[in-house]
Amino acid sequence: MKRPPTIGRSISRGFSPFRGNRAAQLVPQARLAGPMPWVIAIMVALTVIAAAGGLALNNLAQGARSELSGGATVQIVEASPIERDRQAQAAEVLLVQHPAVASARRVPDAELERLLEPWLGVGADKEAVPIPALIDLRLRTDATEDQLDSMRRLLADQAPAARIDAQSAWLKPVFSAISSLQWLALVLVVLLGFTSSAAVWLAACSALGTNRNTIEVVHLLGGTDGQIARIFQRSIGFDATLGGTVGLALGLAAVLVLGQQFAGLDSGMVAGGGLSWVNWLMLAAIPVAGVMIAMLTARLTVLGALRRML
Repeated sequence: MKRPPTIGRSISRGFSPFRGNRAAQLVPQARLAGPMPWVIAIMVALTVIAAAGGLALNNLAQGARSELSGGATVQIVEASPIERDRQAQAAEVLLVQHPAVASARRVPDAELERLLEPWLGVGADKEAVPIPALIDLRLRTDATEDQLDSMRRLLADQAPAARIDAQSAWLKPVFSAISSLQWLALVLVVLLGFTSSAAVWLAACSALGTNRNTIEVVHLLGGTDGQIARIFQRSIGFDATLGGTVGLALGLAAVLVLGQQFAGLDSGMVAGGGLSWVNWLMLAAIPVAGVMIAMLTARLTVLGALRRML
């Protein structure tokens, strides 16, 4: 009796290497037709946005600390304008002579009025709301409490109404909030990574269940667990690459739009949160890491399932 051609081809293939396009046909699917690439694209886009936010906050905090760590502010809180001006002039002269002070500049009253206009309004009565004199200090090193105490003692006689504070002390609550947001961004990136791995695990398990009979035949024909795992790894890697590319484009577009919105605020502190070229490279590496995680997850999932299945 003549042997059926289908069985003959299967037996002959069992003695040839099980790889390449013929092996990839074990998991037939239409690219971008299933949910997996789109799920990965969404995860990568969200990860890029979260990571960009965390990097921008880190740059903002570092820039603000480096700018304010060596700064201090002297306020002359005195109701009498004449006495306020006298104490401000005396304080400026004395502070320049202090060894820790690199420079001292009295902020002009007109500049102070412009800064306070959003809160006090235009043309506010200076007698009703006296504005303190302000002296901006640049120190040779980071401001310490010992240095500030030394300056207070220096001004005690000539400018008793002077109050000296480190500029970084004003922004401690802001730095604390920025640190919390950075940790939140990091947690979001980790959670999105776990979610992507879980999606790949579900997709691999679903594909294994759908192709269970085919996998059993492949084992009978001499295919190993590693060869079968590479098929699924290759298939999911292709989907992850497509999804990661789309997700990266969406994420970067969202980051650029948000960056333009924040740049429109025209705030010096916000401007310090721009991304450097190293940050952009880190964002571009996110889909690469996503593909590697997806392929590793698929391989481990398939190998573990095959050991239990056969």
